Amino acid sequence: MSTVSPQITDAVTQANVKVVAEAPAMAMGSLYQTAAHSTGLMFANAVTTQNNQNILAQAATTQGVMQIYSIDTISDAIAVVQMLQGSQAT
Repeated sequence: MSTVSPQITDAVTQANVKVVAEAPAMAMGSLYQTAAHSTGLMFANAVTTQNNQNILAQAATTQGVMQIYSIDTISDAIAVVQMLQGSQAT
């Protein structure tokens, strides 16, 4: 059996140390990338929810205004009828 050159073992050792030393940095990079992506999705969902809430608020306001106008119209009609009935009685 022949012995392996110390230069080869040194090169392999250095390559292994380099890979092992880079692993934590790669893991943290992946973790930060995942966190950034999740945060981006969270903000996108928040914007969509806010947009939907604005649409609902506008629809509710429109319905409320329509009801206010219809109530005023009915009360005006009732007042006119009462005035007309009062003028016919005299």
